[in-house]
Amino acid sequence: MEVYRFNTPEEFLEKLKELVASGVPYEKMELYTPYYVHEVEEIVKAPASKVKFFTLAGAVTGFCTGMLFTSYTVIAWPLVTSGKPLISIPPFLIIAFELTILFGAICTLIGLLVLGRLPHIPYLAPSEDKEFGNEFVIVVEKE
Repeated sequence: MEVYRFNTPEEFLEKLKELVASGVPYEKMELYTPYYVHEVEEIVKAPASKVKFFTLAGAVTGFCTGMLFTSYTVIAWPLVTSGKPLISIPPFLIIAFELTILFGAICTLIGLLVLGRLPHIPYLAPSEDKEFGNEFVIVVEKE
């Protein structure tokens, strides 16, 4: 394992560009910075998050559930008022929209926990110290 420590973000970014150009994969590097450095994402080209698929699945499920729930309710307990049709889409969309947002948010949280492998408590002993203070650090794992 190689550890590179820098005091300025410019030196840190130069070394990161050098490592990426030399062919070190993103998965073999750990980056520690005292504050967020925007250029790191452009240099490393990390893969996009898959949480959006959980959100989409939850939103579609919520919308379908809202439409089916309201349709079933009207068919099971019909209440004819003023000759209006039993299944009227505009009022059903309100319930469907609310369930879309609710299920999308719940599935996003579940996706975050699943993809982040949380909770993860392998043991209660303290892990190795990875506190670097105000330094910019690149840790490269060797095979």
